Amino acid sequence: MSVPAAPRDAAAPPGQPKKAATAAWIGSALEYYDFFIYGSAAALIFPKVFFDESDPATATLLSLATFGVAYAARPVGALFLGHFGDRVGRKQIMVFTLILMGVSTFLIGCLPTRAQVGGLAPVLLVACRVLQGISAAGEQASANSMTLEHAPPHRRGFFTSFTLSGTQGGQLLATLVFIPIAALPEDQLLSWGWRVPFWLSIAVAVVGYVIRRKLEETPAFAAQQATGEVVKLPLAVLLREHWADVLRVIAGALVASVSTIFTVWALAYATSDSVGVDRSSMLWVGALANLVALAAIPLWATLSDRIGRRPVYLIGASGSAVMMFAYLWAISTGSYPLILVLGIVTFGVVYSAANGVWPSFYGEMFSTRVRLSGMAIGTQIGFAAAGFAVTFAAQIAGPDGDDWSSVALFTAALCVPPVIAALSARETAKVPTELLGERAVREAAQPETVTA
Repeated sequence: MSVPAAPRDAAAPPGQPKKAATAAWIGSALEYYDFFIYGSAAALIFPKVFFDESDPATATLLSLATFGVAYAARPVGALFLGHFGDRVGRKQIMVFTLILMGVSTFLIGCLPTRAQVGGLAPVLLVACRVLQGISAAGEQASANSMTLEHAPPHRRGFFTSFTLSGTQGGQLLATLVFIPIAALPEDQLLSWGWRVPFWLSIAVAVVGYVIRRKLEETPAFAAQQATGEVVKLPLAVLLREHWADVLRVIAGALVASVSTIFTVWALAYATSDSVGVDRSSMLWVGALANLVALAAIPLWATLSDRIGRRPVYLIGASGSAVMMFAYLWAISTGSYPLILVLGIVTFGVVYSAANGVWPSFYGEMFSTRVRLSGMAIGTQIGFAAAGFAVTFAAQIAGPDGDDWSSVALFTAALCVPPVIAALSARETAKVPTELLGERAVREAAQPETVTA
């Protein structure tokens, strides 16, 4: 069934797609550097600094729960930032989220410890973590919307993948910063060493602001502003016209559980007394896996521009469910070469298929009027569940924290909803940008017949 033609959005200025992709990459890298150093600290440092050391298992569980707090705050931030992103534009939200993340992360590095102020210390930690979560709620959705709406129609997958490449770059940077910090003597590490990575976030805010304030608003959003088509209540339009797509994105976003289990729980498990892998060695596994992901993500995204979003996404989601068994088993053996190889394959290669394609896959489900709201709300609700997957994994692993097979099964179960969501979604790789999310396309029996 053919789809009626529609007026094309204004063309992006020459070079603007590359500028948008670069700004998304650098901004996301800097933003998620802040977000992920918290994950490393929650696994390695915070149980001893902010919680009761007399009960190490409970302290670790509580520390990992604070990691998930930011994910609980993200849906709230998504409602607020998604609304304003579709009302005032993508650029302003991108600048705001970066500054908020930098300030909240810097404050974490300034917090007093439990030994200094008692129970107030973890309360202040949670408050700063909530601010991080609100910031992250708008970061990816605004950056993805910016790059997708600037990108050439036939390369949307490639250009939007730069947001996730930036996220992996930020995670890599956070890991590399923590490697020398983790190697400090215990007394220095717990007194001042852990604070240094958080203090560096001031540079994050400054650099990110300089980069993003020069970026132009997208042609699609600018055209809506010029014609008065910007909706006053994006959420109402979103729930009326795109409720099924919001549910798909929520289900799809659960695939992020693979990342949180890999990054936080597996790190805590590998460095526990039951396995005993050196902290710095395990951090190198994450660093090298992220380095491989930096190359794999744009390659998977480019493939999705050719063969479609759905098949690439399904490879990543279903493959990750299988590979997490292999990776956690490798950790249980204590064989570092095995851990290193399977860690790189699991996270750097297989998971990157889903991770690299979801920015375009989810974004293309929505029209320009509600794209940022749809992506922000859908992903952040799903990410909230993924964030607390670490806490559930710590409980599932038993009192000794070594039941890796149950954690692997739990992670695989969380990959099932993303697979179902992808199978039920439309293929949008070949749909013209100006027709994305429009009712004529959504109701078409054969959307792949739409021509650019």
